[in-house]
Amino acid sequence: MKKMSGNLAKVLVISLATVLPLITSSTALSAVCSAPDIQAAIPDVAVTNLASGFNQPVFLTHEPDNTDHVYIIEQPGRVQQLSFKKKSGKIFLDIRNKVSSGGEKGLLSLAFHPEYKNNGLFYVNYTRSSLLRLETVIAEYKRGSDGLADPGSERVVLTIKQPYGNHNGGQINFGPDGFLYIGMGDGGAGNDPINAGQDNTTLLGAMLRIDVDKKDNGREYAIPDDNPFIGKSGTRPEIWAYGLRNPWRFSFDAANGMLFVADVGQNAIEEIDVIQKGGNYGWRVMEGNICTPGIDEDCNKDDSFIAPIDTYSHDEGRSVTGGYVYRGKDIPDLCGVYLYADYVSRALWGIRTDGKTLGSKRKLMTLPGNPSSFGEDADREIYILDHRGGKLLRLIPAK
Repeated sequence: MKKMSGNLAKVLVISLATVLPLITSSTALSAVCSAPDIQAAIPDVAVTNLASGFNQPVFLTHEPDNTDHVYIIEQPGRVQQLSFKKKSGKIFLDIRNKVSSGGEKGLLSLAFHPEYKNNGLFYVNYTRSSLLRLETVIAEYKRGSDGLADPGSERVVLTIKQPYGNHNGGQINFGPDGFLYIGMGDGGAGNDPINAGQDNTTLLGAMLRIDVDKKDNGREYAIPDDNPFIGKSGTRPEIWAYGLRNPWRFSFDAANGMLFVADVGQNAIEEIDVIQKGGNYGWRVMEGNICTPGIDEDCNKDDSFIAPIDTYSHDEGRSVTGGYVYRGKDIPDLCGVYLYADYVSRALWGIRTDGKTLGSKRKLMTLPGNPSSFGEDADREIYILDHRGGKLLRLIPAK
C-alpha cells in the first residue's frame, strides 16, 4: 500500500506540526469524565484547524486502544490515516473503484472491531451501483502485514437495495455490547413514498443491530438474541428501532451507552433522538415534533411514537449533523454535553439531557465550514469535518 503522496501529504504535515502542542497522546485511554446536573451551564468553546486537503471528508474515527492514529473517511472511497506523533499521513484504504459517490452516496463511515488490535478487522458502509441497481454495502476488511488495510480482503456482510439515490443513512458503529449498529435512511425521495419508516418488512428507515462475529441462517452475520423483533411476523429481526428518515450520524455516550441519533428532517424540522430498544420514532407520520404536512394531520393522537429529545426549525438550519456527548479532558465544564451542528447554517449547539428530559441548551458558535460529521479520538476529544473545505477541525477551550 503506497503512502500519501504529493501536496496532500505536505499539507497534512505542515498543519499537524503547527498545532502539535494542542495534541496530547496518553499511553492509556482516558477515564470518562463525570457530568454535572443536566441544568448546568454550557461553556464557551472554539475550534482550530488541524489539517486540510481532504477530498469531501465525511467521518473521523480511531482504533481501539490507540491514542495516536485517527482516520478520515473521504466520500469518493478513500480512508486517510493520520499520526499525530509522526505528524504524517498515509492512505489506509482506497476502494474508489467499488464506490458510487456523489450527492449523499459514497464511502460513508468506518468502524473498527472492538478486538481490532488482535484480529485486524474493521467494517465500512458504502454505496455501489451495478446494472441500474443502487445498494448499501456493509463490508468487512482486514489489516495487512504493513499495518494498512488489505484491499483484497473484503467480505460483504450485508447489502440493502436503495430505491433512490438519497437518504442512505451511512453510519455504522459498534455499541458497548459489541454488536454492530447500522443507521439506515428511508431510501429517499420525498415523503417516504414506500413508507419504509413504518414498514418493518424492510431494513430501510431503521436502526439495525447485528452480530458480525457469527453467521446464521445463511447470512454473513447473526441476529443478537435480544433484538426486539425476533420471531415477530412481518418484521425483520435485524431492526433495533424504526421510524427514522435519514439517521446520517449517531453515537453512543461513553459514560452510559445512551444512543443519540440526529435524524435529518424534510421541509420543517430537524431532530435529535435518544434511541430505545424497539422504539418507533414516527417518520413518515411525524417530522420531528410535528405532523408531516400532507401525510397524517391527526398524528398527535398516536401516543406510540417516541418524541425527539430536541428539535430545531428550518429557520435555524436545514440538515442536522449528529455529534457526540463530550467525555474528554481538555474542556472539563463541557463534560456531559451532547454536541451537534447543522450542515447548511453551520450552527453548533450543545445540550444536556438524561435521555428523557432536555436540560440546558445553547448555540455555541457558527462553524467556519460545512460540518459533515463529528469524530472522537481515543481520548474522547472532539473533531469536526468541513466537507466542502476539506478541513479537519478540533474542538478546544475558548480563550
